[in-house]
Amino acid sequence: PGGGYGGYGSPGGPGGYGPPSGYGAWGGGWGGPPPAAKPGVIPLRPLGVGEILDGAVSTMRTYWRTVLGISLTVAVVTEVAVILLQGLVLNDTETTDALNDPSASLTEISRAAGEVALSSGAVLLITLVGTIIATALLTTVTSRAVLGKSVTIGEAWRDARPQVLKLFGLIILTGLIAVGILLVGALPGIVVAIAGGPGGAIAALLVLGILAGVIVTVWLMVRFSLASPALMLEKQSITKSLGRSTKLVRGSWWRVFGIQFLASIIANIVSSLAVVPFTLLAAYASGHGLTGFLENTSADYGWTFLIITGIGSVIGSMLTFPINAGVTVLLYIDQRIRREALDLELARAAGVENYGAGTPGAVPGS
Repeated sequence: PGGGYGGYGSPGGPGGYGPPSGYGAWGGGWGGPPPAAKPGVIPLRPLGVGEILDGAVSTMRTYWRTVLGISLTVAVVTEVAVILLQGLVLNDTETTDALNDPSASLTEISRAAGEVALSSGAVLLITLVGTIIATALLTTVTSRAVLGKSVTIGEAWRDARPQVLKLFGLIILTGLIAVGILLVGALPGIVVAIAGGPGGAIAALLVLGILAGVIVTVWLMVRFSLASPALMLEKQSITKSLGRSTKLVRGSWWRVFGIQFLASIIANIVSSLAVVPFTLLAAYASGHGLTGFLENTSADYGWTFLIITGIGSVIGSMLTFPINAGVTVLLYIDQRIRREALDLELARAAGVENYGAGTPGAVPGS
């Protein structure tokens, strides 16, 4: 595999994110951990939970022009496409009436459900593409921020572009794996249902099977959760990035899960603070009020509702993209510092002199 963004000494390249280059873990005979140099948004030592979260926020605050520029651009383009699709396709009164009409024929219901599924899939695909592009660009920005180096949107795109299609493939592959596991879990219940078994047995098998599938899926997705930065920063292939993530997460599953779960909660709260007020405003502006909003779907509101809620979604995405991407990248870097002494590589790339000499810095708890 390649050695990250150009390796050391390359013009403009941050370096330090290639595969392990032979440095052992701390405690391997070189005198303990180095001092906690901090050339960028994090100290170069094993990080605490608060430092990872603070590093993601510091990246957004310090390099706000690039970070918010990327997030805002991707969010606006994505949301405009979604609004147009929802307004022109999903806001189809005939489709809505067919689904809500108890007397509709099976053919009408099937056709309407197919149209909704196709349109919803298109919305999901648009959102997925936007998220992947934002993740790719923000991964580059965060990796530079660790070294205290800024990057323009154009530079971030040039660095990330060769890996974007691979990142898309990685996300699709992990999604298919998750769906496959859930289907395997539900398979016994489906087989019993086809065989005409008792309803109680079918329900029990479906519930237990799907529950087991969810548990396995969560376990596996956490193991693969660092594959994205491994793919982007180490220039790995899809399969090798999955293997790298598995190796980095091994023995730290609960810690990785806990940090990412906490980051997701924070991101959802931030997003809700932006989305909910605009949704309520849209409900009143469309003339239906809060009661009408709770009793109807967005397809009943038209362009006013879609545009106002879209503004809220743009603001929410603009704030959550950097948090999610930043935490994942910093968690990846933290795991490599703990396992591969990546801090030595990063210090060299950042130009820190005499790193590793002197009194060791304090190492926070996990």
